[in-house]
Amino acid sequence: MNVRSHPRIALAGAALAALALSGCVTDPETGNRTISKAAIGGVGGALGGYLLGDLLGGRNDRTEKIVGAGIGAIAGAGVGAYMDAQEKKMRERTAGTGVDVVRQGDELLLRMPSGITFATNQSSIQPQFQPTLNEVAATLAEYPKTMIDVLGHTDSDGTEAYNQALSERRAQSVADYLASHGVARVRVATMGYGETRPIASNETPEGKAQNRRVEIKIVPAVEG
Repeated sequence: MNVRSHPRIALAGAALAALALSGCVTDPETGNRTISKAAIGGVGGALGGYLLGDLLGGRNDRTEKIVGAGIGAIAGAGVGAYMDAQEKKMRERTAGTGVDVVRQGDELLLRMPSGITFATNQSSIQPQFQPTLNEVAATLAEYPKTMIDVLGHTDSDGTEAYNQALSERRAQSVADYLASHGVARVRVATMGYGETRPIASNETPEGKAQNRRVEIKIVPAVEG
């Protein structure tokens, strides 16, 4: 594959270059220019957001599994209305809970800060968050013709290996909870990204709090 001719990689590379240049700092003693840690976090957030359109396991294969399980798929012309209704219901049921519902085209992304979902360094869902996750599960069960990715993320504190394992455990914990509350397992996939996809700077406590999160991505399964 010619990397320069691939539009996704070319655009990602351009974003990386632009952010890296804007984040360069000069050492006052040596005169050397380096990329700041904050800029690296910004690059990760930009590329992570750009690549978020990818679906774990591939759309066609997973749609076939959902259809094969007897759930069915959405006719192309009805996708927008189906996702509009699901978005409205999800916003109603999570209002005031700390869960962000983000619309991206015909996809939905639910961002759940780990501060309300998990205790520090734990992967068991906190009891006080379970009623909210019950509402999320009920909505997902009500609109079954979608694929669901559960994505775990951490801040940069600790080792990369530890953060990777923690993000995987948290994603799996949420997926297991959804499956135990009426969401068909065939619809759900999980991935842990550790500290590799920050959405804010890891240089501040506020930024770290945003980066410690679990996301639920909801993608329509479309006929054909």
